Amino acid sequence: MTDAIRIDEFPVRTSMKLRYSDTDRQGHVNNTVFVTLLEAGRVDLFYDPAAPMADPGTSFVIVRLELDYRKEMHWPGEIGIGTRVLSVGRSSFRIEQALFQGDACVATSESVLVLMDDMTRKSTPLSPTTVARLEASKR
Repeated sequence: MTDAIRIDEFPVRTSMKLRYSDTDRQGHVNNTVFVTLLEAGRVDLFYDPAAPMADPGTSFVIVRLELDYRKEMHWPGEIGIGTRVLSVGRSSFRIEQALFQGDACVATSESVLVLMDDMTRKSTPLSPTTVARLEASKR
């Protein structure tokens, strides 16, 4: 990703308000909060209660998270979270995310998620409907 990345480049956008308790002793937002913010963006992609993306009896699990901290975040503020699908496989997909404070991109991330059968706890193929919805969220 380049430094000129903008939130409007992402088809799925979420926002979260920072809390005072998100800060650490250095006065910036703690690194663990970045991961929580990314999770909020992922959830908006595939856990819409009105139209769940996972078939009954299955769940999405994250198997890889790569996170690049680009700038400090400071309280107070609203954080924009951009999410887009990069690629879709048989039972997994890869997403790209970015966190924004104002216009500044403060972090970028790539993750791999797998569809898991809730009973066997093993990967299971994505349904054609899920694949189509993921493809619609590509860049």
